[in-house]
Amino acid sequence: MHPPPAPVVPVDSRDDVAERDQSNQDVPSSRRDSVSQQSEGSQTAADFIRDQMQLEADAREALPYSFKNCTKPLGPLRQNIYACLTCNPPPRSPDFFTPAGICYSCSVQCHGEHELVEIFKKRNFTCDCGTTRFKPDQPCMLRINPDTNTRGHVHSEQPDPNNKYTQNFQNRFCSCSIDYVPNEQMGTMFQCLGLGTHETGGCGEEWYHPGCLVGQGPKWYEKLQQRNPLGRGALAPISEDPPQEISNGEPRDDAEIAEDEDVDVPLPEGFPSEGDFDFLLCYKCIEAYPWIKRYAGTPGFLPAVFLRKPHEEIEEATATKKRKLEENNTNSELKKRIKADPNAGGEDNTLGFITLHDPVKEEDTQDATLPGAQGCKLALLPPAPNGVFSIFLKADFRDHICHCPSCFPHLKTHPQLLEEEEDYEPSLSDLSGDGSTHGSGSLYERGESALKNVDRVRAIEGVMAYNNLKEKLKPFFQQFADSGKAIGAEDIKEYFAKLRGDEQAIRDASEAAKEDHRREQSGY
Repeated sequence: MHPPPAPVVPVDSRDDVAERDQSNQDVPSSRRDSVSQQSEGSQTAADFIRDQMQLEADAREALPYSFKNCTKPLGPLRQNIYACLTCNPPPRSPDFFTPAGICYSCSVQCHGEHELVEIFKKRNFTCDCGTTRFKPDQPCMLRINPDTNTRGHVHSEQPDPNNKYTQNFQNRFCSCSIDYVPNEQMGTMFQCLGLGTHETGGCGEEWYHPGCLVGQGPKWYEKLQQRNPLGRGALAPISEDPPQEISNGEPRDDAEIAEDEDVDVPLPEGFPSEGDFDFLLCYKCIEAYPWIKRYAGTPGFLPAVFLRKPHEEIEEATATKKRKLEENNTNSELKKRIKADPNAGGEDNTLGFITLHDPVKEEDTQDATLPGAQGCKLALLPPAPNGVFSIFLKADFRDHICHCPSCFPHLKTHPQLLEEEEDYEPSLSDLSGDGSTHGSGSLYERGESALKNVDRVRAIEGVMAYNNLKEKLKPFFQQFADSGKAIGAEDIKEYFAKLRGDEQAIRDASEAAKEDHRREQSGY
């Protein structure tokens, strides 16, 4: 090992330093190369164990659930679904596309090295892995093959005809049909509770950008920057030539900046705060089932969030000005008629703007709204707002929906409105232990668990063999621990060759050790 960096040496002691340098040069180079230096790829046993434990902890964090079983035998479930773009890439024409969805276990075991799209929860979906929606050369490796009664190589089975597929299976999301790239996505997307499929006019549990729900598009935050560049919660101002952060002399794009920094993207104007709601019903589902519009702004439901598009705002503003102009002209004409004829506003008033009617009783209004609907909550609600809008729901919205005989048929086809849905989740992985993702389920603990499942005689023999090997390896590791030297591959080969009594392997390992040019590991 080299000594630590020498301090500044006084002038009168440099001769002593020269003598020590000369003594170091007297050591043979072969000894310095093969004994006191280490290979670039070597590491100490402690470093190896620490790295191994960190890898296991990272694996448990990324894949906390067991992936031993495919969910296809369980039938349709509300479960996490993945689309494989390697096996089913999006085509240029949707007419030639065969969408397919796979469960969590198959995404790991059967398509682990493929490009996957996580679609998250989908209702009443059965795993397509090993069916005709995939080619025979991409079988399911988890189910039992009925022909061979062995696990794996299941293909060409019939898929569930009730599965519903949306654009999500082509990695397209939201009403803007954007290709989802996680590293470039800014802000939060929200999933609709889904009252219908795209076949019935609904969305099929689509994911939406907040800006697209209010007609401002997927990059609504850019408009906020332009309107209020220095306002509270706004993003950095935009200039004609925006400065870019420089990293290693090269400009960084927005994707790199968003990846390194947790950018707080403000919600568009009129969009509720994330903490104010638990569910979303998008404007597509509400237009497909308009009976639910009257719940907007009532207990359990937030006020309507309208879909405002720029051209519609212009048309609405123009129409409003036109109506005001017509009303002004009409009022002027009416005033002239009243001034000329005092009886112009009486019973013969054909315009009817100032005619007074008898007040309508509240009971009559309720009865006229829904005749015979006694005890109906919906009949007591105010009229539905006009326009196209989405509704955000609170956690207790189901307690405020009417279940009367007149309304229940609407709910029967949407059980998610009647009661909270049960989501399927695989059991926790054996590596996760009691659910903790750190410090449990190590290789040693897995070995102990496996040892408990063998018979007593074999278990005793295994423990004896392990103790024997441990006693032989202890002095081998001890010499490296005492010297701080890292264990190299050739050291391990040489030692095990000695244990086997393989003389040729010993000589080969010795020759390799002589030619080993290893560098010293820092930190000692």
